[in-house]
Amino acid sequence: MGKIGATVAILLAATISNGWAEKRYGPGVTDAEIRIGNTNPYSGNASAYGQNGRAEAAYYRFVNDQGGVNGRKIVFISLDDGYSPPKTVELTRQLVERDQVFAIAAPLGTGPNIAIQKYLNQKKVPTLFIGSGASRWNDPGHYPWSIGFNPSYHVEGYLYARHILANVANPKIAILRQNDDVGEDYLSGVLEGLGEANRKLIAEIATYEVTDPTVDSQMLQLKRTGANVFIDITTPKFAAQAIKKAGEIGWKPAHYLVNIGASIGAVMRPAGLENSQGIITADYKMDPTDPRLATDPEYIQWRAWFDKYLPNANPADAGNVVGWAEAWLVVEALRRCGDELTRENVMRQAASLKNFRIPMLVKGLTIDTGPNDFAPMKSLQFERFVGEHWEPFGVLMTYDKK
Repeated sequence: MGKIGATVAILLAATISNGWAEKRYGPGVTDAEIRIGNTNPYSGNASAYGQNGRAEAAYYRFVNDQGGVNGRKIVFISLDDGYSPPKTVELTRQLVERDQVFAIAAPLGTGPNIAIQKYLNQKKVPTLFIGSGASRWNDPGHYPWSIGFNPSYHVEGYLYARHILANVANPKIAILRQNDDVGEDYLSGVLEGLGEANRKLIAEIATYEVTDPTVDSQMLQLKRTGANVFIDITTPKFAAQAIKKAGEIGWKPAHYLVNIGASIGAVMRPAGLENSQGIITADYKMDPTDPRLATDPEYIQWRAWFDKYLPNANPADAGNVVGWAEAWLVVEALRRCGDELTRENVMRQAASLKNFRIPMLVKGLTIDTGPNDFAPMKSLQFERFVGEHWEPFGVLMTYDKK
């Protein structure tokens, strides 16, 4: 087995068994293979997220090397949509109608997935563990074929607001947000967390488009408000720009950065470690560069996989953990189907996960879903950037709104 840990080997040994009596297959499934696909931005302004797809592909290669899922190899077709919703529509139709995939697995992005949600639900094609924290993925009544993965952006924004009110004296808040559904979801959470009476604490909200070259002018605009709190709702390219620009102009507010932009390799280091000190995020995954994890069994397990299947990748890139976790969950849903690999059954399995642990999620976080609960993760861990790593502090936080 080499460097791949015994824990992984034991878990995946179960996937080789093929003891179910009756076989029932949906499109894209045979005795030999399961065809799944997705879209990822391997190019364009959101290309930092392309590493998610590369890590997913690496995990499926690993599973195939262990015998596949109940004896069937995974055929993974991942296409570059450049984070362009019209391109996502075109490529998703290709995956479903030409490539005959069984399911769309962990497709990335809020806007791209909004563009294909109605189509995939009309076609009754499972969209498993969408790479987005938009609230709309947790709506089984209207979209029974779409289930999310990331913790809710709304909840994350809510938790930042509650933390600010509890820990920052006389807060004056400046917000930079992406001008789309991602930014709207986060902002709605911030506003709920502040409450009606405290919304006056927001000095200014600046927006940017995903096609913009920089956010330099927005950062200057926000600094002029005199705000002592900065809520940074950006994706990796723009997160790095915002952190770097804040350093250049000498603006040092309490800085809250959303976890979708909190990659050390893609954001903090390019922005300058000296500019990144003290930034706070709320995350669902461990920092694989944290030296304190060196003896942690989950890290050892992940690192063995990473070294063998992604030997040329940067371990500081958060996409290597995200892709691992997304693909792990996809495989678990497929494994639980046994020989009833129908689209209806894989959705049932995806929506019946209880207290399920994926290695390299933050300690104490489990996956829990149900027929009326399509939000797999409901808790986040606050972390502060110190030196070259994220350091957890406090306790695991959950949405406490009654």
